Amino acid sequence: MRLLPWTDVGGKPCYVVGDGAGYVSRKADEVESIQLDMADELLSHADDLLADDKATGPQIRFLAGRLTESLRQVVRVADSRGSRLDAILPDRPEPGTEERKPDEDLP
Repeated sequence: MRLLPWTDVGGKPCYVVGDGAGYVSRKADEVESIQLDMADELLSHADDLLADDKATGPQIRFLAGRLTESLRQVVRVADSRGSRLDAILPDRPEPGTEERKPDEDLP
């Protein structure tokens, strides 16, 4: 089963069952691509707005709302893709459980 990048009217997750080559899967691929492109554009806009000393509170709140929506979509895409990877690579380690090398420690 594939988690789709949209929900039903009530906000519940939608799934498709298949081999990934059908119409719904292709549409999901297109929607995911659009969502990721929009997130990238929004980040660029956020950089510009946050660098502007004249940005107003309402502008920042509006930006925060759009960033929240976009992040929610990107997390959904990541969850969907991670689940599909788990299905084809079941022995893959859980994220964050790999042993870290000393030079990879964060400050």
